[in-house]
Amino acid sequence: MKESLLRKIENHEMVIGVVGLGYVGLPLAVEKAKAGFRTIGFDVQREKVEQVNRGENYIGDVVDADLKKIVAAGTLSATSDFSFIRDVDFIAVCVPTPLDEHQEPNLEYIESSGREIAEYLTPGTVVVLESTTYPGTTEELLMPILEEGSGLRCGKDFYLGFSPERVDPGNLLYNTKNTPKVVGAVGADALEVISAMYRAVLDGDVHTVSSPAVAEMEKILENTYRNVNIGLVNELAMLCDKMKINLWEVIDAAKTKPYGFQPFYPGPGLGGHCIPLDPYYLSWKAREFGFHTSMIEASMMVNDQMPEYVTGRVGRILNRFQKALNGAKVLVLGVAYKQDVADYRESPALRVIECLEQELADVSFFDPYIQEYKYKGKIHRGLLELRAETLRASDIVLITAMHSNVDYQFVAGNAPFIFDAKNAMKAVRERGNIEVL
Repeated sequence: MKESLLRKIENHEMVIGVVGLGYVGLPLAVEKAKAGFRTIGFDVQREKVEQVNRGENYIGDVVDADLKKIVAAGTLSATSDFSFIRDVDFIAVCVPTPLDEHQEPNLEYIESSGREIAEYLTPGTVVVLESTTYPGTTEELLMPILEEGSGLRCGKDFYLGFSPERVDPGNLLYNTKNTPKVVGAVGADALEVISAMYRAVLDGDVHTVSSPAVAEMEKILENTYRNVNIGLVNELAMLCDKMKINLWEVIDAAKTKPYGFQPFYPGPGLGGHCIPLDPYYLSWKAREFGFHTSMIEASMMVNDQMPEYVTGRVGRILNRFQKALNGAKVLVLGVAYKQDVADYRESPALRVIECLEQELADVSFFDPYIQEYKYKGKIHRGLLELRAETLRASDIVLITAMHSNVDYQFVAGNAPFIFDAKNAMKAVRERGNIEVL
């Protein structure tokens, strides 16, 4: 089986399946198709399937022309019919792994995808999970689903591995193509084949590890590292406010040290699919072993309270002008979870807006990338443009996401007061109507 699969990779005869055509799956499918492998994307959302088959891009990290070209050439197609799994040799599973209402792992998408794949799995197929999850998921959850549903045996009839997605939306330097890959697999033969497949498609290095669990833990470490360090600077932001010290200036000074320090920055909370969620996966799994991840849980507590803290700071500022938060006109600038992306998954700005509205503030928002968002079942619509009269009519402007295409000097020149939670106003802070987190 191994030699046959390696020949297919070398001759570009391997047919690729990508399950889940979201922020991870579509860029991966595009790169595999661009490398000359016939690729089939699978997704339960028919709208995404139809968009892909029309060559219509909906992911910022995918180049429109690339998608149109490979769809027109027939190298990439999409379907909601999982029976086409029979036609593929290599399957990458890139489905969401959210938390449930109790902040515990919700693996229903992995489970349902596994069952769909198992029904049509054929001997000689490779399955790789890319979705971020807790250590043990590949072997403890996905492998039994595939074996029981297909009647095939892992390592004998099919190969299985884990290779964590590494996607940073909006990153102009690193993308799916050139970011190094980590691969762990069940057995040495599976590891060799999976690594060969990624090396045939991607420019980044492929780093192999001894098991899927090591690769799963590696991904959790990446994002927990960031969570812990951001928690540290968020806690220092609260302390520095009491001490009347500008933390941003402190960080700028600290990062002049050429070793032993990496800068992290405070903000209104954590956003995106990975960093706010992954530590919960680890702390949940750790309880199975009677272990509490005290440092990680402490950082999560700090980061989780930042939207409420930012809301409280807005109220304190308004008090200085003898205004109540109740009824105040608050203009929120930026609802994306990071700079220059149209992605509001887990964005702390959404919770900040919710907190402000709970205090009965009159909240509006502007984001050049996001005209509306859905949060807890409700559609929120923003301003279509940022006008001087809108800024002047606000009691306070709150910056919760920094975008390079927003004129912050214009904002500073028209807003009565600004609370800057992202240090967007660094160049114009001397105006005197700005307070920074």
